[in-house]
Amino acid sequence: MTSREEAGALVRRMQECFNTRQFDQAAELFTPDFRNHPLGAIGFEAGRAAWAQVVARFPDMRVVAEDLLIDGDKVAVRSSVEGMDVQGGDVRPVLIEIFRIDGGRLAEAWGVTEGPDPRR
Repeated sequence: MTSREEAGALVRRMQECFNTRQFDQAAELFTPDFRNHPLGAIGFEAGRAAWAQVVARFPDMRVVAEDLLIDGDKVAVRSSVEGMDVQGGDVRPVLIEIFRIDGGRLAEAWGVTEGPDPRR
């Protein structure tokens, strides 16, 4: 069982890997059969490809955890998104993600974006 502190640190470490563009180091944070529900994909490679596409379009993009809620093997995180220049200028996207943890690694993810979607 992953402790609350370990679960929070895992999600923060994933965001740190994204923000510092250390995508290869992030791979170790995910189970081999990680399921990304928003992408409809299994495995970390689809997520790595999505990250690469987003940062190619928005090279200054960063995600910042504002709230973390931890319950058992689930972590919900509300994150603000910085460094995006999109139409509507002052409106920053907000990411709401839920992760399931298994054996100290991220096993599943669900998520929605509120405001401008960085994937579009």
